[in-house]
Order: sequence, then C-alpha cells, then structure tokens
Amino acid sequence: MKRKRRNVAIIGSGMSKFSSHREEVNQPEMIHEAVVEALDDAHLTMADVDCVLHGNMELFEMVHQPDMWHVIGDGAWGKSGVRLTTGGTTGITLACAADNIVASGLHDLVLAIGFEKLQEGHTTGGITNMADPLWGRGLQTGALTGTTAQKVIDEFGEDRAKLAAIKLRTIMDENAMRNPKAHRRLHLDREHLKDYADTDLRLVGELRMLHMCSQSDGACAVLFASEDKVDQLNANPAWVVDHVTVHREETMIFSAEMSTHRAAAKRLFERNGITDPRKQIDVFEMYDPSAWWGLDWLSDFLLLEGDEHLKMVENDEVGIDGEMPINPSGGVMASNPIGATALVRVAEAAMQVRGAAGDHQVPKPVKLALASGFGGTLWTILMLLSKDKPQSGATTHG
Repeated sequence: MKRKRRNVAIIGSGMSKFSSHREEVNQPEMIHEAVVEALDDAHLTMADVDCVLHGNMELFEMVHQPDMWHVIGDGAWGKSGVRLTTGGTTGITLACAADNIVASGLHDLVLAIGFEKLQEGHTTGGITNMADPLWGRGLQTGALTGTTAQKVIDEFGEDRAKLAAIKLRTIMDENAMRNPKAHRRLHLDREHLKDYADTDLRLVGELRMLHMCSQSDGACAVLFASEDKVDQLNANPAWVVDHVTVHREETMIFSAEMSTHRAAAKRLFERNGITDPRKQIDVFEMYDPSAWWGLDWLSDFLLLEGDEHLKMVENDEVGIDGEMPINPSGGVMASNPIGATALVRVAEAAMQVRGAAGDHQVPKPVKLALASGFGGTLWTILMLLSKDKPQSGATTHG
C-alpha cells in the first residue's frame, strides 16, 4: 500500500454561530468570524497560512465565484487557493484535500473554509433543478424522503422504531443544548417521546419536522499543519489517520448490495486495524440529515447486524456520557449550513480529540474519533482522527 509523504494534524478550528438567519452580517463577515476563531485557537495569524481552500454549494446562494468576494473576510488575498464543491460532502472534501496538500509537501499550513448562507438563496430550488428532469428524476424530491422511516418500521415494528428515532433526536437536542453555537436548541424532554413521535408535524410519512435537519447560516474554518509545523508551534494536534471516499455519482442505486456508508467503513477500518469500532472509536460525529437516517446509518457505519443499532439508542450508549457518544455537538439535525456542515463534523471530532469542545466535551478520554460526510448521490466520506501521532509512513487516502 502506498504511504503518505508526511503526517498532518488539525491544530485549530473555528465556527460562526449557526442560525436560520444571520441578517446582521454578510457572507465575508460571517466567514471572518470562523477564520478569526480558528487562527486564535492555533495562536496564529493569516501571515502564517500558505493556502486557503474554500467551499460551499454555489447554486444555493446563487453567487458566482463567492470565494473571490470572500477574500475581504477570510484574508486569502495573495495566497494559493482552491475552490471545491461536492454537494453535501463539500466540507469534508475540503478536509481531505487540505490533508492531501499538506501531506504532499506542497504547503505546510492550509486553512479550509466551508460556509453557507441559505437565507440568501433557494435551497430547494437548487436541489430540485440540478438534475436532468428525465434521467435524474430520482433526485427531484430533494432531501425530503420518508422511505428510511418506513424501512425501519417494516423491519422492527412501528412502536419500537418510532420511539428509537425520536429518542435519538432527543439525545441530539440534549447535546445541542450544551453547544452555544448550535442553531436548533429545542429543550426536548424524554418524558414526552411518544407525544413527539405521534403528534409532531408530518413532512413525508413518518418523517416529521422534529426528525429533519435545519436550514442554517454559518461558517467553519479548520487549520491543517505538517508534522514539522506542529512541533515548531508546540501545537495541540488531532492527527489525521486516514480518510475514505465512496460514491455513486450519476447513479442513484438504492437497492445495491452494500451501502456507500458500509463500504467506506469496511475499507477504512480494515486498513487501520479497527476490528470493533464500538470499542475502539471513542466518539463519532456523524452527518445525520434526519433522526431516521441517523438511526439507520448507525448500523452501516459501525458494521452492525440485526437490531444492534436500535439497542445502542435504547440503552443510552450514544449519549454524551455513553459507551460511544454520537454527535456531542448536536449534529446536523441541530445545525446545517450545508457547505460547512461536513467540515463541522471534522472540526467537532478534532475538538474532542484535542479536549477543546468546552461544555459538550465528552467526559471520557478521546483517543480516536470518526467524522462522516454525506451527499445527495449517495456520496460518503469518512475521516479518522487520533490523539496519537500515526507511525511514520501512514497510509495514503482514497
């Protein structure tokens, strides 16, 4: 197997506050909030940064080449730069690219910036018009789908499935209540799970408003540094161990033998010696667009069988003080600035490894953290982060 040229670590991260409307700031000002926080976290200035990566879903705000405008807020003037867009996975694609650029030796310190200001565009219009109306008809429904809810109900029974999904949603809200940056902080109460499951506003089938992710404004910035730079700065690192991308671009195959989630997890775990992810991984920041998807996808990401994923929720294993905390930040259901969302997963996982998550830091030591991203054409990316520096000659990514 090919090897990385050199190790790479995350040494700083920053986020704006996430909200449905950030009317008090424009796009560059909102991005500036995240960039300043990331630089302050790493005790650096923009003069130290070699390269800036920038990403969002350009068609959502309908601003062409927004990275050009945002230079006045992100400080990228005169620096090397790359702009990336891969749909819902944009943020974690930025993280993968930043890791590869630093690992290659091209640059020593790379700043990855993801953002979205969804109030200024038309997200649903962007999603439903991005595919051919005949061949891409399966994409025209956008992000709203009740099929996963029905799948879980058919497999495990209506009462059990509905309670598991709404309990997972409530746990995510408990986590969001600890996170001052989170958008949706709803004060959900476990005593009312059945009422939430039965009476909340329906969107499609048993997919209800509470289950679904938000539409948020926000930005995230993450600093990636070479091993030499980490030593030079005496930084507090979260080391990038590996990342994997699996997708079915241009084909929406829902009946495939193996999901892209499970395929990515199998590949990542096998080449990094992870035989029991529930015990070896300390925290998982999952891209969970809805409670039904989050519940179902636990099985794929952790390579579970039967009803083990439901039991994890029912037994409180996924809570912030559980055996395997899921989304201590509150996850995507709490905050979803799409171009930043998957980068937030990486940033939050790194914060857990670095012990820098504040009020939503998990109580147990975090040595290994997993982050995921998801995009509309069943595009899955996983990134593995570690407290311990990988052995010299860590694996390359693909």
